[in-house]
Amino acid sequence: MTAPAMSPAEFEQALRAKGAYYHIHHPFHVAMYEGRATREQIQGWVANRFYYQVCIPVKDAAIMANCPDRETRREWIQRIIDHDGAPGEEGGIEAWLRLAEAVGLDREQVLSQELVLPGVRFAVDAYVNFARRASWQEAASSSLTELFAPTIHQSRLDAWPQHYPWIDPTGYDYFRKRLKEARRDVEHGLRITLEHYRTREAQERMLNILQFKLDVLWSMLDAMSMAYELERPPYHTVTRERIWHRGIAL
Repeated sequence: MTAPAMSPAEFEQALRAKGAYYHIHHPFHVAMYEGRATREQIQGWVANRFYYQVCIPVKDAAIMANCPDRETRREWIQRIIDHDGAPGEEGGIEAWLRLAEAVGLDREQVLSQELVLPGVRFAVDAYVNFARRASWQEAASSSLTELFAPTIHQSRLDAWPQHYPWIDPTGYDYFRKRLKEARRDVEHGLRITLEHYRTREAQERMLNILQFKLDVLWSMLDAMSMAYELERPPYHTVTRERIWHRGIAL
């Protein structure tokens, strides 16, 4: 017999409980917040997360392309503007590039994506492809890892200046900006989710989708941990060169 649907409050509680698996708990992140990360590890994280940043508006455009509801599109488009920037205004991608410069990375090298590890690229690409193929509601709901994002941004603002004085403080603008944006995005995404998933089966599917997004974020850090903590980057047994692919059209 099928279990009864969760009430909206119970469903929201189940969604929020997934925060136990958010990547803030990954050992790589924990080391960063506790001041144990090396310069190379922080630079590696910033360079690899850049690929996630540039793919966010692509993911959001895919959601909009599949969404027939005009009011939803009019609200969702703000996410693209937040990252790409409006004409004459800086967006999140530019702010992330300034973070890259603040930690000592070369802007053009970051833009080239030559530092992006294959494991990171595969994880992010899986997320973008999911957004393209899923229903717009499921793809929109997958963004609800943002439920936990304000905490992670505030942690960086609190811990990094204390532990890493060598980072130019102007690089923290992205995190400050996202504190407000993430809360707004959560409100919209949560409203869509609580309205759309009304049966127990649908709610369980949504929880699995949210776990998929958590898997994406955790897998990205697994790849970075291998490369920058364990010093086992791809092909380390045969070469120290970054010979991995830099993205191909599939």
